Amino acid sequence: MSFMVIILICTLSVSALPADIGKGRRKVVHVLEDDTGAVIVQTAPGKVVTHRGGSITLPCRYHHEPESTDPSRIRIKWTKVTDALQFEDVFVALGRQQRVFGSYRGRVSLEQAGPGDASVIIHNVTLEDYGRYECEVTNDMEDDTGFVNLDLEGVVFPYYPRVGRYKLNYHQAEDACKQQDAILASHPQLHKAWLEGLDWCNAGWLEDGSVQYPVSHPRDECGRKDNPAGVRNYGYRHKEDERYDAFCFTSNLNGKVYFLKRFKKVNYAEAVKACVHDGSVVAKVGQLYAAWKIQLLDRCEAGWLEDASIRYPIVNPRSRCGGPQPGVRHLGFPDKKFRLYGVYCFRKNDEEGAGGSLTTRRPAGNTTRMKTSNSIPMNATKVI
Repeated sequence: MSFMVIILICTLSVSALPADIGKGRRKVVHVLEDDTGAVIVQTAPGKVVTHRGGSITLPCRYHHEPESTDPSRIRIKWTKVTDALQFEDVFVALGRQQRVFGSYRGRVSLEQAGPGDASVIIHNVTLEDYGRYECEVTNDMEDDTGFVNLDLEGVVFPYYPRVGRYKLNYHQAEDACKQQDAILASHPQLHKAWLEGLDWCNAGWLEDGSVQYPVSHPRDECGRKDNPAGVRNYGYRHKEDERYDAFCFTSNLNGKVYFLKRFKKVNYAEAVKACVHDGSVVAKVGQLYAAWKIQLLDRCEAGWLEDASIRYPIVNPRSRCGGPQPGVRHLGFPDKKFRLYGVYCFRKNDEEGAGGSLTTRRPAGNTTRMKTSNSIPMNATKVI
């Protein structure tokens, strides 16, 4: 009798929870058989959602006929699908033999929730884990596949380097985002940021090689005032020859960004030394955005960042803090010798302590518990 595999992908939106809690929160998905014995699969649409550093289950179930098929002959394979329709191996299992590939080593395992479960759990999720995954189940010559989309909570921000705007080809834009603790944003991430209020009149690279920019308030200097609001798209551009800015994406921080209190302003070199002396490093642009968006950092004081730009985060707008909208204010790239600003530092978390609470290092040995909030301000970026 021929072998039939039907993949059941439960692409449900779930938060990053411990594996045992996540199981209890999932919806029941029914598998029915008609009079012919064929299997009909009903799934719920959506995606699985977590954040950097979290754990998430990529759900995948299968039903096969005949039921007596030897489980040791079932092959389960997970791959990540890129926009270029290339596949990156993630995990493969044949019976009790399992193998994990590349950057997923030590972070991916089978959920093993019972017969017919091909789900895997990804631990310590990274920014690069974002994307589309394929679950393939095979027995001898018969196979079937299904897909799961892994999304991350986070923030999109526009970026250009000290040398100026429209100076980055695609590969340089990739590197620029990585240097600022981020990755190139996807179109869905940019579109979501536009829905939340992101308005930016400079075109930037996205991870699929397209160039786009979000406009919430149409105006003549930004693609004509009579054009509707939306995400403007230049299409796919030459990755080597053409130059634009970048739209970057980052997620939760494994640490804390803070404004270093000092009695006097510092130049860039002094800012670097001051953070090091305080047991930290100068914060990157992506870290400041994550602190603003996720940790609700609000500080009406301009400070140096790692790329030698001057910025400050505003959650609650007020008259003397750069305008009526929340956002990360950007004052440009001044001369590094100017003693006109403070500095934003970043301190990484220690290992998780008892109960899973996170602590941050203090020079004197004291620890402070991190607080987070589900309240997220509108994603608007202003240049003043």
